[in-house]
Amino acid sequence: MAKNHHSPLRTSRQDIDASQRIPRTPQTQAPAYRLAFSDEDFLTSEALRGVRFQLEYLKPELMLQEQGIESTVVLFGGARIPAPGKEALLGKTKLAKENLKKISHYYDEARLFAQYASKTSKSLDNKEYVVVTGGGPGIMEAGNLGAKEVGAHSIAFNIVLPHEQAPNLHVTPELCFNFHYFATRKIHFLLRAKAVAIFPGGFGTLDELFETITLIQTGRMEKIPLLMFGKEFWDKAINIKALEEAGTVSPNDSDLITIVDSAKEGWEVVQKFYDLDSVE
Repeated sequence: MAKNHHSPLRTSRQDIDASQRIPRTPQTQAPAYRLAFSDEDFLTSEALRGVRFQLEYLKPELMLQEQGIESTVVLFGGARIPAPGKEALLGKTKLAKENLKKISHYYDEARLFAQYASKTSKSLDNKEYVVVTGGGPGIMEAGNLGAKEVGAHSIAFNIVLPHEQAPNLHVTPELCFNFHYFATRKIHFLLRAKAVAIFPGGFGTLDELFETITLIQTGRMEKIPLLMFGKEFWDKAINIKALEEAGTVSPNDSDLITIVDSAKEGWEVVQKFYDLDSVE
């Protein structure tokens, strides 16, 4: 975060430091005496939920502004998908592990797609088309790795889960954020997105897919390339054409999505949409 300009007034940090140096008495140790902005019990109380939402929105927003990041390319996909040649550690059954192995090539496709985006980003001083993922393993790791391999920055929007997930080691450290609220995290995923790439995944990936398509369909978000990698996988997982036939979505809503199978094919859609130079 940017440092405060010089001011004759005392800073909040100075007051926190000063409050820790005072004598320890029943009065100074009482919860009521704590400075409100440094009182964790107060800040994490139910009444302060709205303030926490605001803080969780503002911190990444201000830090991304300081880095000059204007647009992103978002990669969503399964945390369970292993790199080719590696065992699927998160598969619960033998069949699940075998099936995850069969789609492990999408790890490399995500990695290559991130390289394409990041070469463009690097040519624009890491300000546009910056790769962003959820920061975890699997497809997320592949996205951050691809950016790192071409010397570009990448972002991670991590989320605190019951079984703690550490950020993968390929994220640019100063762009590695952590969230408590899914809602504020979703805002940041799409706020600067110029393209969204959806790779095979589970409930979280489906949530992110339908969140994005709903915002585009309802006009709350401009139409951008929304790429779904893996025709065979997605044809089994969802059937948007069936929703159109049932009349529960508008005719041609499936046209909001582009199905692709390779990183090259996917990035060519983005190139054409924004008239970008080739990155080969």
